[in-house]
Amino acid sequence: MNAIELSHVNKAFGDFSIQDLSLTVPEGTICGLIGENGAGKSTTIRLLMHALRADSGNLSVLGIDVNAPEFLAVKQDVGVVLDEAYFPEVMDAVQVGKIMASTYTRWDAAQYAGFLDRFQLPRKKQFKDYSRGMTMKLAIAVALSHAPRLLVLDEATAGLDTIVRNEILELFRDFVSQPNHSILISSHILSDLEKLCDYIAFLHQGKLVVSEEKDRLLERYGLFSGTAEQFAALRAEAVAGVEHLAYGGVRALVRRAAAPAALSLEKPTIEDIILFLVKGEKAA
Repeated sequence: MNAIELSHVNKAFGDFSIQDLSLTVPEGTICGLIGENGAGKSTTIRLLMHALRADSGNLSVLGIDVNAPEFLAVKQDVGVVLDEAYFPEVMDAVQVGKIMASTYTRWDAAQYAGFLDRFQLPRKKQFKDYSRGMTMKLAIAVALSHAPRLLVLDEATAGLDTIVRNEILELFRDFVSQPNHSILISSHILSDLEKLCDYIAFLHQGKLVVSEEKDRLLERYGLFSGTAEQFAALRAEAVAGVEHLAYGGVRALVRRAAAPAALSLEKPTIEDIILFLVKGEKAA
């Protein structure tokens, strides 16, 4: 079963729109949703959680259509962390826990308390006095403390320092190692997603440009560095993106299958691939 399915989803907002978006997240995997600001990542997540209604297309979570009455019960199985956590400003962590205990049928108060200790979150400090990093840690603690099968995370590691981010990523790995657990996570920190994810989905201006297993994506491309003369010898279909350097050299993202076998290519990162596909001068 797929944990998440979107099929030909469209949603228009004035001069921006999600266009014909089809995406699946297989059960037991982690999918990284990436794209520049305004690409449609947060909109996609809100459509999935039925906080927004799609203009057309089909969306399902854990096998249930998000428009079906049964979806309300499915939300018990989904842990959500949005880009901005919305807890009442005058509440503290203990009060948040009490509200969640009445919201989720499988709320684990002991596990929640353990996360508060692990994340060094003060129990009596009001939410309005939290830093962004503390806010995100509290939201993650809530998301993990009601036995979810699916985590939907929108910039969940934003505002966290490197050490804490690595700890959170390890928590997510542990989560998905359990049977039937899955994650959809958006982030601007592409190095985190490269370490964490099985699949990469890349949105650009509301359109899905790439949706593929991470390892296959990394194997498909190579980075070329050389002279303009060397670059000119490449077939046009081999070049996915090109950057002409000030001193006359060329860097390019190259499709390995269409490049000469003897051509020396560096291994790209996910960030390299995305930057060339979006910002690089496109090859003719």
